[in-house]
This record gives sequence, structure tokens and C-alpha cells, in this order.
Amino acid sequence: MAIKLEVEIGDSVRLKKVHPCGAYEWQVVRVGADIGIRCQGCDRKVIMPRSDLAKRIKGSPWKSPPQV
Repeated sequence: MAIKLEVEIGDSVRLKKVHPCGAYEWQVVRVGADIGIRCQGCDRKVIMPRSDLAKRIKGSPWKSPPQV
């Protein structure tokens, strides 16, 4: 069964496992068949298939406040 994941560029997500830098929060920077996310702790960028991200996400995506 496919997991439906609705995200847009700029959304924030919380993953189940901690990143080695200690952060759980990631920001969506690319959307398509693959989704690009950037760690909020160390700015590392990762690209993964949409289905993998849907499995690793904890909770639901939320909109980030606009950056000035």
C-alpha cells in the first residue's frame, strides 16, 4: 500500500531518528519523485524517494514561518 505524502517547498518535517548533528527538524527544499530535505542543525542536504521519506517522518509536515 502506498503512503500519500503532501509536502511543499519550505515545509518543515520531523524525522523519527536523530541526525548525527543532533537535530530532528528538516526543511523541504525540493519536491518531485524524490524529495530534497535540509537539516536545520547543520544544513546538510539529502535527497530520498518520496516513499522513504513518508516512512521516516514523525507526525505531519507543517509550514515554516516566512523568512525575512
